[in-house]
Amino acid sequence: MYGYGQPMDSGAAQQQYAAPQQPMAGGYGQQPPLYPEPSPPSLADAVRAFTTGQMAAEDFQQIFATSKVYCPRGDTPGFLALHNTQQPVIPMFTSLKELRRYAGKESKYFVITGAEVIDLLPTGYGFVLDMEGEHRMVFDAKAVEQMVDFAMRRMYG
Repeated sequence: MYGYGQPMDSGAAQQQYAAPQQPMAGGYGQQPPLYPEPSPPSLADAVRAFTTGQMAAEDFQQIFATSKVYCPRGDTPGFLALHNTQQPVIPMFTSLKELRRYAGKESKYFVITGAEVIDLLPTGYGFVLDMEGEHRMVFDAKAVEQMVDFAMRRMYG
C-alpha cells in the first residue's frame, strides 16, 4: 500500500491517458470537402458589384443587411448627419479603413449591421456609403423607404 506523497515503485502498473483526437473537418469519419463553400462577398465587394451593375438590388440588400457598417459618432448617441446636401444624409462606411480615410485616425465611431441601419435611420434621411471611396453609394430617403419595404416583405411575406 502506498502512503500519501510516497512514490510508487517502478514495477507498479501505471495508467496512461491518451489525449483526445481532434475530429477531421466535416465530422468523424467524413472527408473534408474538396471545394469549401464560398464565403459571401464583403460589403465593399457588394458595393463595387452593385455600383458597376454586376449585382441586383435584392442581392445587395441581403448582403447589406447582415454586414457590419461603421458609423462616425459625436459626443451624444446617434447618427451624425450631413445637412449641406439636397437631403440630409448620414455617412457610413464598409470598413474602419474607409471611415478613417474620411474622419481621421482618432475619430469616434460605432458599428452596427445594415439591418439595424434600416431599422434605426430617422425618417426623411438617406445615407452615403464610403463617402471618400472609389465606389461611393448614395441612398436618398426614398431609396431607404424602398429598402425598409423590401426588408418587411422578406420578414413578413
